[in-house]
Amino acid sequence: MSVWNPDNIKDVAESLGIASLNDDVLQGLSSDIEYRLSQVLEESLKFMRHSKRATLSTQDVAQALRVLDVEPLYGYESTRPLRFGEASIGPGQPIFYVEDEEIDFEKLINAPLPKVPREITLTAHFLAVDGNQPTIPQNPTVADSRNQELVPKGPGANLHSTAINGADNITVKPLVKHLLSKELQLYFSNACSAVFDENTDEYRTAALTSIRTDPGLHQLIPYFVQFIAEKVTHNLKNLFILTQTLQLTSALLDNKNLYLDPYVSSLIPPVLTCLIGRHLGSSANPLSSFSLRNTAATLLGSICKKYAKSSHTLKPRLARTCLKHFLDPTKPLATNYGGIIGLQAVGGTEAVRVLILPNAKDYETLLREPLEDEGSSKQAEAEAVLTALVSALQTLEDDTFGLRNNVQNGETANLEQQLQEKLGTLLAHRVLEMKRPGFVKALLETS
Repeated sequence: MSVWNPDNIKDVAESLGIASLNDDVLQGLSSDIEYRLSQVLEESLKFMRHSKRATLSTQDVAQALRVLDVEPLYGYESTRPLRFGEASIGPGQPIFYVEDEEIDFEKLINAPLPKVPREITLTAHFLAVDGNQPTIPQNPTVADSRNQELVPKGPGANLHSTAINGADNITVKPLVKHLLSKELQLYFSNACSAVFDENTDEYRTAALTSIRTDPGLHQLIPYFVQFIAEKVTHNLKNLFILTQTLQLTSALLDNKNLYLDPYVSSLIPPVLTCLIGRHLGSSANPLSSFSLRNTAATLLGSICKKYAKSSHTLKPRLARTCLKHFLDPTKPLATNYGGIIGLQAVGGTEAVRVLILPNAKDYETLLREPLEDEGSSKQAEAEAVLTALVSALQTLEDDTFGLRNNVQNGETANLEQQLQEKLGTLLAHRVLEMKRPGFVKALLETS
């Protein structure tokens, strides 16, 4: 038997359009709600006890929700605790209620009277002049008129049946309105325009600093997420906009006051597009997008480091995506480059040891032809990819073996042959040119 009344669940279901619920479903939902509430209360009481207090506050509940990976409720902060009274009505558990504040009638009578409200007045305005509707606040806008024309008329009209019949352009108002204050709307428009201002560095820096530190931006998070996705989608050829979009994403992630866990899955696709996109920036200079890809890889690594605990499948999914674009021979070299640095940023040394090192020899065959094309843009891209591969492999020495330059001269030929068998000719030659025997031995001893 659940303490939570199933009739409350039935009322909520009916308000959402669910006419009937099975009794077993109601009982199961009641038990689950009771368990969740007790879990939140237990965590809230822990925060109350650690704060050396005997009264539970709304701040304790908000902290408990954060610990349980649930977005906290905003707008319930109160410095004055609520006073609860107890009333017993017959046998059973007592009922607790919030005591009303006592009002002194003498103070109320002697208080000054409020200002007299204005009288009701009527004003006339022109709905239309010579068939043209004036754009004044009293008249509806053109968008409102169009939406009104699409709404079905008559007493038996049904919005949902009209949409099923093929009228997809019918707009149904949501049950819950998400309203932003004028201050937040003004902040959002000014911040977005300042971040993408190409003329003034001070505006960009000030806007990013504000987004990185402002504690009152939780209502703007979905708008920023949608704005970032739209900017990346429609500006793949503009490296400045893509770079600033990554800076905006980084500023949001650096804000410690924002709860971004539910939005991580929406923030990752724009970052992945800047990392492994096929055609980014101008086609005249293919190397221009490589700095953008480096920034995206760094940002992706910070996202994994911060949110891998809350989402256990985040790292495997990102590593799988980067590995796919690294080994795909149909992708351009810039995309392969993004896959390499993405794997290194997401998985670190373990990803290099397990995913990059075993596939380095097979991938080397894709670089031979571009490297032999002297003076072409393909050769420059292949050089950058080769450098990224060597840079990723260096983490194996730094992490596991350290600097071990104690190899005897007589072993050089033998090590070179083993290295070519493991990495291929190009990578082996590039590694041997570095003259770091410890690095060579680290590669050979890594299984």
